[in-house]
Formats: sequence, C-alpha cells, structure tokens
Amino acid sequence: MDSGIGLLAAAAAVRTLRPDADLVLSSDPDGMPWGPRTTEDIVERALAVCEAAAAHRPDALIIACNTASVHALPAVRARLEPEIPVIGTVPAIKPAASAGGPVAIWATPATTGSPYQRGLIRDFAAGAEVTEVPCPGLADAVQWADEDAIDRAVAAAAALTPRDVRAVVLGCTHYELVAERIRAALRQPGVEPPVFHGSAGAVAAQALRRAGERARAATGRGGLTVILSGREESLPQAALTYAEGRALQVVSHAG
Repeated sequence: MDSGIGLLAAAAAVRTLRPDADLVLSSDPDGMPWGPRTTEDIVERALAVCEAAAAHRPDALIIACNTASVHALPAVRARLEPEIPVIGTVPAIKPAASAGGPVAIWATPATTGSPYQRGLIRDFAAGAEVTEVPCPGLADAVQWADEDAIDRAVAAAAALTPRDVRAVVLGCTHYELVAERIRAALRQPGVEPPVFHGSAGAVAAQALRRAGERARAATGRGGLTVILSGREESLPQAALTYAEGRALQVVSHAG
C-alpha cells in the first residue's frame, strides 16, 4: 500500500523475487498528498487503504510509504496482525552511513528535519556527515508523471546536495521511480557518482520472509489487482510511464 504509485518499486521487487506471486496494489490517489495532512487523518486514510488490501487475504502487507510508516504503522499492525504480517518502510540510512563518507537524504519537506528522521540519523549515522535535502513537489510530480515538474524538483534538490556526498538515501518511495534522473542530476565529470540507497528490495525480501510458508505454498499466477481509493481499477496511465509499472502489467486487473 501507499498513498500513490510509490508502491510500484516495492511491488516490482516482489515480482522479481516471486514472479508467481499474486499482487494487490492499494493506494489513495483521491487523498494525495498525505504529507500536509494531520497524523490522525493519515492514520485514518492509511487504515482504509490497508483494509481494502486486507480484504483480499494477502500473505503479507507492505506499507510502501514512508509517511504512512512514520505515522500509521503501529495502528495498522494493531488492526491486522497477527493474521497478516505488516512490513513498514524505513529510509536506508544505516547502510548508507556504514559505508563512510558524507550522506545526503532526499525526503519530502514533511519528513526532512522531522523527529522521526532525526532519530534515525542519531541511531544509525551518528558518526557520519549527513545533509537532509527537502524535495518539495517531487513526489507529486512523480505521481502524475509530470516530466517538467520532475526535472525542476530534481534540479532544485540537486542544487542543495553537497558535491562531495558518497551516498544518497531516497527517503520517499516515489523517488525510487526516478532514481536514474536523480543520479544524472548529481553526476559530475571525473567524480565517482554517489551510491544510491532505496528501500524497495529490502522490504520485498522482508515481506517474503514474514509471509514464510504461506507464500511458499501459494499457487499464484502472477496476477495483479489494483485498488484506487477503494475502487478496483487498472493501473493508472501515469504508472505505465515508469519501468516498474510496465513490468507489473502482466495482468492488468485480476478481478
């Protein structure tokens, strides 16, 4: 689940690990963006999106959304576990910092400087030089596949990123869909590019571990069910502009 199409990266990672898995993608395009909403509103909307997915009796549920993981993960787990394992998304600050060298964390303005992110930096990157880079408008631009807006938002964030960073943490799942464009914006002639750290692969692997025997015994066909603000539909056209969305379009709508 996610507020929008940021879930494509994690879903594509699950598909790579388990091509036979039946996937249910549940999001809330009618309620986007979630970032400016109150915590109470985010929790309410996240629970609705998760329950729409849970109605399909999945073996595990990935909260493929940093905002929802920050504000709603305990409430979702209280509602759905232990029947459905729930896996949250945490920015990959620990592996980024462990490699040494300056680190930049690209995140939404609401997450940048938040007690949540500052706590992760304190716990996992205390010995590293960390720059928090706010990326206003980038998640919305990615959501609607607005090419010009993506370029403007990426360029603005790149200008705030120190030139000597050795690692970049993508602290919003939407950003993983445009990782190559971010990498290009940060490229410098004659300088080794920074290593990028997303969350999709790790949460996909963790979801399959948590699903355990139930997932291994499943007899899926690689189907795809898409739920948009509670309605079963096809993948939105904007999702198909990204490689991850096209990779999932094996079955457009398994009713």
